Amino acid sequence: MVVGFTDVEAAARTLAGQVVRTPCLRSERLSELLGCAITLKYETFQHSSSFKDRGAYVKLASLTDEERARGVIAMSAGNHAQGVAYHATRLGIPATIVMPKLTPFLKVEKTTQFGARVLLEGDSVDEAAAYAHRLAAERNLTFIHPYDDPQIIAGQGTVGLEMLTDAPDLEVLVVPIGGGGLIAGMAIAAKALKPEVEIVGVQATACPSMYRKRAGLPEAPLRPTLAEGIAVRTPGELTLPIVRELVGDILLMEEDAIEDAILTLLEVEKTVIEGAGAAGLAAVMAYRERFVGRQLGLVLCGGNIDLRLLSVVILRGLVHSKRVIWIQVGMPDAPGNLAQAAALIGQAGGNILEVAHQRAFSPLSIKSTEVNFIIETRNAAHATEVVTALRAAGFEVRVLEAAGTGGF
Repeated sequence: MVVGFTDVEAAARTLAGQVVRTPCLRSERLSELLGCAITLKYETFQHSSSFKDRGAYVKLASLTDEERARGVIAMSAGNHAQGVAYHATRLGIPATIVMPKLTPFLKVEKTTQFGARVLLEGDSVDEAAAYAHRLAAERNLTFIHPYDDPQIIAGQGTVGLEMLTDAPDLEVLVVPIGGGGLIAGMAIAAKALKPEVEIVGVQATACPSMYRKRAGLPEAPLRPTLAEGIAVRTPGELTLPIVRELVGDILLMEEDAIEDAILTLLEVEKTVIEGAGAAGLAAVMAYRERFVGRQLGLVLCGGNIDLRLLSVVILRGLVHSKRVIWIQVGMPDAPGNLAQAAALIGQAGGNILEVAHQRAFSPLSIKSTEVNFIIETRNAAHATEVVTALRAAGFEVRVLEAAGTGGF
């Protein structure tokens, strides 16, 4: 392997005082909910809100004076861009970051604020990468790879070094995989400190590149995913052999599982996590029996989620748990009926968020109307109470269900 434990130790010395020594804390509530002992590594506390600070600084600190003067270039859809931009500015190194045109606004803005020159090029990560490599050659810039670089891998490996130092009883590390820099570095460090520790990788089903490559399967087209931070088409040439040798299972997560994990971390830990950062918890929730009774370490590897996207995740979570319901109530189109229905909802403890009549598209008699209510409830049982109260009063009630929520 191109990286050894001594490289990770050297990276840790380089990083001392330069990045945050992030906390590694036991989550009592998640442990109770999932039947295992869960310890969380809060890489969201880094300056750029992700673990990418580590590898970026180690790589930048290794440059010669001449390379620093010429400047660096990186391609990233988010967190690597911010890590490079932040530390390049600190070190006085001119930095250019190439990002795909559809990169979330939040990540573009933060990268710019960290002092880098941002170029939006290409409709995909691959197109942006090709442009960045061309520009690097034309302007003699040092290309800072997001994962396939020995110093990047060693820097990311310090996450595992810190976790096993702070929580030596850990039996399993559950780590998200994109190009493989984080899990490769962590596996090297963790296995050196505790050879019996199990390393479990997690990818989104929409972008299972490392899973397929390791299994000898052809590349599959990438699909849109909430975990865009690990949406990598081709894993690293340096990271793949390390993953083959040191990583056990790679678990694939569906989008709804990642959504649930984001919402769970927000509700239980009061922590905002992006999709890639929540993938580890998603795997533990989806494969609960596999991890019962074990000591688990999860890496919350990034918190740079677009706020608009987060608001949708929260609302969808409330809908799926029936804390927000949408019902259609049929009633005679006459004075007093809407007031009666609203009063019944209120008496049952429901909070009306939105109300709208539907006459033109209603299947009911022309002398009747259909009223759409969006109602906030405490939980699924309370939602049933609200609907039951309306039906008991003679109203026709139809519950509109989101996919996967079930009826009542």
